[in-house]
Amino acid sequence: MEYILSLSYGKDSLACLGAIEELGWPLDRIIHAEIWATDTIPADLPPMVEFKKQADAIIKERWGITVEHVRSKYSYQERFYKICEGKNEKYRGKITGFPGIIRNWCNSELKVNPMNKLKKDCISYLGIAVDEPGRFHNLTDTKRSPLVEAGWTEQQCRTWCEKNGLLSPIYENGERGGCWFCHYQGVRQLRILRKNYPEYWALMLKWDAESPRSFHSDGHTVHDYERRFQMEDAGLIWADDRVFRWSMLDEALNYRLF
Repeated sequence: MEYILSLSYGKDSLACLGAIEELGWPLDRIIHAEIWATDTIPADLPPMVEFKKQADAIIKERWGITVEHVRSKYSYQERFYKICEGKNEKYRGKITGFPGIIRNWCNSELKVNPMNKLKKDCISYLGIAVDEPGRFHNLTDTKRSPLVEAGWTEQQCRTWCEKNGLLSPIYENGERGGCWFCHYQGVRQLRILRKNYPEYWALMLKWDAESPRSFHSDGHTVHDYERRFQMEDAGLIWADDRVFRWSMLDEALNYRLF
């Protein structure tokens, strides 16, 4: 039986290292699912790529464990262009395209499946804080949270990471953690991506033009967001997510005339 920490590099999963120490629990391996956008472009933004290297060095020095970065046989782009062979005639014979609400293939095939192949006959440690009761249903006899057992809150996790040089840059610069092409991210993060990483945004637009599914679950495409951001840049609509309505993309000029 092995004891394995599933590491995301977020504050809670990293703080598990401190909670495990406090509890005196065993720890044999640390595993992280490394997702790639293409064969040459990582799913993480550059600041996060650099942080992972720094965190791995600290973990190796202090805990003597080399973080294992596991990867699916597919990149996101490779899986995106895979031809559908299912029973759904609407998509059969077409490329997969963006993940759907029901068929959220990116999480299962690029992250969960590669991790599960390495986590057999083990106790898996998950980064669930004590003040996250809505996630407790994920805990079982073989999936345990050191944070819950130690009574650590999310704020305590952040404080521990700050003190130990393991606080991810996503908590400092406003860029989201996880994949920069994630279809669950909000408009603010898409706006930051377009501004700071235009080469990644261009790739998103390319995928969007070829996907049989809309990027967002509400039916809006990356090109819809591009049009919105262009109008914000031109001062035709306000970059205020609280008052924005999609109809403003067509009505904004008329508002200005009156």
